[in-house]
Amino acid sequence: MRKPILYLRMDVAGLLAVYAGIVLMSSCGPKPAEAPKAPPPVPVTLYSLQKGNAVYFDEYPATLIPLNEVQLRPQVTGYITGIFFKDGQHVTKGQRLYSIDQQQYQAAYNQAVANVNVAKANLGKAQQDADRYDELLKKDAIARQTAEHAQADLQASKMQMEAAKANVASVQTNVKYSTIYAPFDGTIGISQVKLGSPVSPGQTVLNTVSTVNPMAADISVGQNEIIRFAGLEHSAKQKDSVFTLAFSDNVIYPQTGSISLIDRAVDPQTGTIKVRLLFSNTKDLLKAGMNGNIRVKNNGGDSTFLLAPYKAVVEQLGENFIYVASNNKAIQHKVVLGAKINDKVIIKSGLNVGDSIVIDGVQKLKDSTAIASAPHK
Repeated sequence: MRKPILYLRMDVAGLLAVYAGIVLMSSCGPKPAEAPKAPPPVPVTLYSLQKGNAVYFDEYPATLIPLNEVQLRPQVTGYITGIFFKDGQHVTKGQRLYSIDQQQYQAAYNQAVANVNVAKANLGKAQQDADRYDELLKKDAIARQTAEHAQADLQASKMQMEAAKANVASVQTNVKYSTIYAPFDGTIGISQVKLGSPVSPGQTVLNTVSTVNPMAADISVGQNEIIRFAGLEHSAKQKDSVFTLAFSDNVIYPQTGSISLIDRAVDPQTGTIKVRLLFSNTKDLLKAGMNGNIRVKNNGGDSTFLLAPYKAVVEQLGENFIYVASNNKAIQHKVVLGAKINDKVIIKSGLNVGDSIVIDGVQKLKDSTAIASAPHK
């Protein structure tokens, strides 16, 4: 009777072992997936959008040019025999600047004058012969052919006289060209030749003379701005600091400018038109060839604009966006920008007064990102 009791004990032990294995296996199995946690809100700083007064300038690259400038070139061949100015000095119209060796031209002129005198003497003799033969012909004291030959000689002498006079004018021009004069009042540059230098007509550049007061500045503006600049051209406002000239490091020329002219046509290649402004240059501070920016005061400079910090703007694929806080989320708004004024920019459209816009932390945002905002600025 003891043997069956032993088998019963073994069965209970086996069951316990099997149960323990099942429990162990179930504890090692995969756990059910947990729901993903939402990312924490992005900390940002907000700015309450308001309107404000703004004075700003549109800027256009400009190059300074003289109203009149000419390169001095010789019109005769020779050697420089005289320089009658100091480099960089102011010269007046008709002032003698250079002389070129004129001995050969003076000799040619003297010879031409002598030829005129010879032709004049021959013409006098031919005239006398023709008059005398005409009188004899009237008395039938000479053959008609002889009188006709005398008239032909007279006409030839007249032609020779005209040719001699023309030659005098020609060589006299060479003598005149051997001295070079200032074509207008202005400033002369550094001489490109020295005493004794050989020069050739049309090739050698002797110097450059240019006007200095006033100085012109040329800018190119879009064809859509023609009406605006045409209005400024005839407006008294252009005398009231509308046009200023700025150089690097924000150096502003003390004299204001005014529109001199608007070019006759738009460049079809660029869609721009040239506008020329004039600036007084009594102290000779402006030099031809200088580069700067023409600052044009905006007509609406005293009006109110919707202004936003420029750092709030995000550019994507050529378009501009600003994030607006709404229900603890950053909502992306497409905006149209105006002129930049210091650290702010004019908002033409896309936002409204009172909107809370993100100005710090925009790099971490996407549309509808949850945000945790600092107090409004």
